[in-house]
Amino acid sequence: MPHNHDHHHSSSNLKIAFFLNLGFTIFEFIGGMYVNSIAIVSDAVHDLGDSFSLGASWYLDHKSKQDADDSFSYGYKRFSLLGALINSIILLAGSSYVIYEATQRILHPEHSDAQGMIIFAIIGVAVNSYGAWKVSKGKSMNERVVSLHLLEDVLGWVAVLVVAIVLYFYDNHYLDPALSLLITLYILYNVFKRLKETLFIFLQGIPKDVDLKTIKIKILALKNVASLHHTHLWSQEGENHVFTTHVKLKNISDFDQILTVKKEVKEILENYEFHHYTIETELDNETCLLNQ
Repeated sequence: MPHNHDHHHSSSNLKIAFFLNLGFTIFEFIGGMYVNSIAIVSDAVHDLGDSFSLGASWYLDHKSKQDADDSFSYGYKRFSLLGALINSIILLAGSSYVIYEATQRILHPEHSDAQGMIIFAIIGVAVNSYGAWKVSKGKSMNERVVSLHLLEDVLGWVAVLVVAIVLYFYDNHYLDPALSLLITLYILYNVFKRLKETLFIFLQGIPKDVDLKTIKIKILALKNVASLHHTHLWSQEGENHVFTTHVKLKNISDFDQILTVKKEVKEILENYEFHHYTIETELDNETCLLNQ
């Protein structure tokens, strides 16, 4: 089926991007030490985080296919949040190390091999451009996010290339650590932003792309609906949302009216493409056993 075909390509693209990025990260760490460039090492730390993201995306692409079981009744989609948290911790730890090293380089300047940096920068631009192009052909959210990360890497390597060319003609020992600090601060800004979003989802905050107030107004406008309570909206991992509500009914004289209300509520909810929703109906003389 077309869906499976797309899913197969999604997994394949992420797999290629993962091995490409991981191999280049190892190459980067060794090369950064060899040419004595803390800017390249700082980008290697960023790429290490991206490698984990790619690996997690690839693994979770398979894991998310698993059906709900006795351990995880909603399935395994929420596992991606764990990956995002671990990735953020890795990047925070790595960035702290890079800031320390870059500060030491500013206080105690060292010479960097500009020619070696130019070679690494050209390879960096080429490898990350290919990875970004490969993943950008995909349609999944994972692929779109990963593509943006790799595009950031391309821009970072362009910056390294520009600085390396300047160093080749003008040997300034402060340019390399200064660039390293800029790259790292930019990475930290995105890490904190991503961490904030991840924690918001973990704490079951209402997804930004769904207006809960509008949903309530639409349901309350239905003919036989008196009120709503225990109405909850959260997201499993940022893409697949869950909605539950208790609908208090009024003026119900036969069972068909209940079925009609449920059908109308479902029609409202289907406009939002929820992954899962539960509608509990209660008659006007019925008391909800849960605390309201």
